Amino acid sequence: MTKRRGYAVLTALIALVVAVSAVIYGTVTADGGTPRATADDNRPRHDSSAAPASTGTWVGAWAASPVGGEPGTETAGLAGRSVRNVVHANTGGTTARITLSNLYGQSPLTLTHASIALSTGNGSAAADPRTMRRLTFDGATSVVIPAGGQVVSDAARLAVPDDSDVLVTTYTPTPSGPVTYHPHARQISYVATGDRTEDATGTPYTEQTPYWRYLTALDVLGNEADGTVVVFGDSITDGITSTTGANHRWPDRLADRLRSALREGRRLPRYSVVNEGISGNQVLASGLGRPAENESGLGRFARDALSRTNAKVVVIDLGVNDILRNPRLADPNQIITGLRTLVAQAHARGLKVVGATLTPFKGHRGYTSAREAVRRQINAQIRSGTVYDAVVDFDKALRDPYDPRRLRPDYDSGDHLHPSDRGFERMAEVFDLNALTGGGKAEL
Repeated sequence: MTKRRGYAVLTALIALVVAVSAVIYGTVTADGGTPRATADDNRPRHDSSAAPASTGTWVGAWAASPVGGEPGTETAGLAGRSVRNVVHANTGGTTARITLSNLYGQSPLTLTHASIALSTGNGSAAADPRTMRRLTFDGATSVVIPAGGQVVSDAARLAVPDDSDVLVTTYTPTPSGPVTYHPHARQISYVATGDRTEDATGTPYTEQTPYWRYLTALDVLGNEADGTVVVFGDSITDGITSTTGANHRWPDRLADRLRSALREGRRLPRYSVVNEGISGNQVLASGLGRPAENESGLGRFARDALSRTNAKVVVIDLGVNDILRNPRLADPNQIITGLRTLVAQAHARGLKVVGATLTPFKGHRGYTSAREAVRRQINAQIRSGTVYDAVVDFDKALRDPYDPRRLRPDYDSGDHLHPSDRGFERMAEVFDLNALTGGGKAEL
């Protein structure tokens, strides 16, 4: 009887701990990558009905790294204009929130109006009027983001389908200084004069832009995904030579593959995929300015990878620019040390890291035989299994079998460095989805 009574007491204690943990988890704010189990729908909303509490897991549906201050916006910013960013959600949910950045601003950024809606899907600035939602920030429709800062919106009830385009619009009434932007979006977004934040027709949005401005993340709450894969890289990850508006970057293709495999019933992690590539990015060196434009991989890893919402796996494809942009001959050991530092930081957060071999670039203006030797040395280290938890061999997948120093012609965009759409598709095809399973190794 005493033994049974002891089991009963232990069972009761465990139940109490689980109940208390559930309460704590459900009330944690969703900041810095921490998931929030229920959306706060008690505040007034601009949609037609008061939304009941939504449940599920917060994951990244889309992301883009802040790169620098947009040229020509140093004084006035985008005062008196509405910016409508078009982004592609690779996973769906019942609730959405956004992150806005003023990282490269030199004064506070005032936003008096923001909205989110589903696109009509025709590539224009038009929104489905039934989906238009006014965004709030700590319950207010306006927000001031300090220079160097960012803000996460309140959760908005919006059913976001996977593989859909989402419109995020902001209005700035006053000059703000440099606009924080991502220049190589490979997606057309729009600008209108005046506050046209909740205009669903898209008619006032007469100016097109190849940039994403202010917006750095779209998260969704739902049951389609349990975590986020963060792809961290340079212009090859950024998809600089992919077809504009087609979502043919290799992380897009990877998201498509993973989603299809899960629908077919394969036993794989239910993860979303976000793209944190920056064209020209290096492991070791940053650009100029304070904060540095095009900050090094080492400098931005915590911000762009580790802090992504519910990150589970990081995929790193970085190092080619350390070779090509170094005025001297790059030291392969320094680059490998930098990559290992990133892996150690990810492991400290409990994240698995999949790393990619560096693809060939013979024929590119920066090619030399000495630089090719550095690339091969780095790839040998990566293939040895002493750098990453798992390896995807993009070099082997994309190289010309008749000259392994070159990209295969049909995988070459024409500049002999960046892949074509077919090359990006091939990168996603050779990625072993099973590599997303499990955690990071204790030691490499």
